Amino acid sequence: MEMLLMGACLSMFGLAITCLAFGAATRREEDQSGHKAAPAVERETLKPAVMPRFFVEPPVVLPLAARSRVPIEALLLQIESHVRLEQAAAESFLECPNASLLHSRTISPLVN
Repeated sequence: MEMLLMGACLSMFGLAITCLAFGAATRREEDQSGHKAAPAVERETLKPAVMPRFFVEPPVVLPLAARSRVPIEALLLQIESHVRLEQAAAESFLECPNASLLHSRTISPLVN
């Protein structure tokens, strides 16, 4: 019972030390220098008119026509050839299963 009481007292002491440290770390500069903290009304007037932003200018979004320089037919042909090459690689693996075939790259220009 004494051990449980000692643990509870040490826990409360640790909590008090933690609260004091947190209060000291979050204290405002006005409070640390000994001056009286500004009322809420005065603090609102001290805020800058324009809040700084991470990105100064918004990103420029180009129209869809300007972004797509490759015709859709060319992309479809590349995808079809990639699918054909992947199917051929899968068929060759099924004919003769081998660990080197399983981990080798195909000759397709598109990355899996």
